[in-house]
Amino acid sequence: MPPDGRLTVKFWGTRGSIPVAMTSAEVRRKLIAALTRASGRKLETPEQAAAFLDRELDFAGSRTFGGNSSCVEIVTDRRDYVLCDLGSGARVFGNEVLGTRDASGQRFHAFMSHPHWDHIMGFPFFMPAYQAGNHIKIYGCHADLEEAFRGQHAAPCFPVDFSRLSATIEFVRLEPDREYEIAGLRVRPKLQRHGGDSYGYRFQAGDKVVVYSTDAEHKQDDLTEIKAFAEFFRDADLVIFDSQYSLAEATSIKEDWGHSSNVVGLELCQMAHAKRLCLYHHEPVSDDERIAALLAETRRLEEITRTDRRVEILAAYDGMEIAL
Repeated sequence: MPPDGRLTVKFWGTRGSIPVAMTSAEVRRKLIAALTRASGRKLETPEQAAAFLDRELDFAGSRTFGGNSSCVEIVTDRRDYVLCDLGSGARVFGNEVLGTRDASGQRFHAFMSHPHWDHIMGFPFFMPAYQAGNHIKIYGCHADLEEAFRGQHAAPCFPVDFSRLSATIEFVRLEPDREYEIAGLRVRPKLQRHGGDSYGYRFQAGDKVVVYSTDAEHKQDDLTEIKAFAEFFRDADLVIFDSQYSLAEATSIKEDWGHSSNVVGLELCQMAHAKRLCLYHHEPVSDDERIAALLAETRRLEEITRTDRRVEILAAYDGMEIAL
């Protein structure tokens, strides 16, 4: 945890399946909308312009949810870095580390949900791996995890072979449903329904609990499984949840594609008495307005279905920080 005693979660990549970037047409649309809204206002200084953006425009109008694939940092009270997944967001994270700390002598712990490409593709561009003196431990429950990482460095996929990375890199096999003490955290993996399997992680430091659960499909008619995940999420301060599809998509055309919806995430968090639900692994075809609409829809649903406990609803974006 940081010096003030809180646990902090930082999002470096929040998209699912493949990284995306805003198109020039989307940028232009945002600019036109902002300039139209600013008509008649006195915006002669950067400070005035910033205040207008913050006070007059919603998030989708003034910012972006971003486009990097999965990478989330959990900040603990130790110098070690703790990450969930190494999608393209890991490149941005690694560059930040090199820009703010010594290039060598750093320790990283990366917990992998699974080795699909969008979750490991940032590692070839993770610059601390090229620096001698750094120590990187990559944890996961898949038997072929190391093979997947080495394979994407090999020809014809990448010009720099894994053997040429200068950092000390270890792969640590974990067992699902077993609790571990790693980097000052109690960590428990759980098997999730996904093509080739994926694993969620429950992290606990003191009385703070963060659940990272992405690339998981939940069958609503499987009550045993639903109850098991409600227990996995039990009393969590934050649940980071795969909400890539709408409920209609998840139960029809995209059934068995291995992802879930905002509705199922909310229901599980309500059952678990979790405090916050963070929508994550955003659909790559969804623009900022669509993600913002999904967030508003989920918040309305939470209000309608709320009993005696409120679940705070958030939508992850690249650069977002949540202090617990």
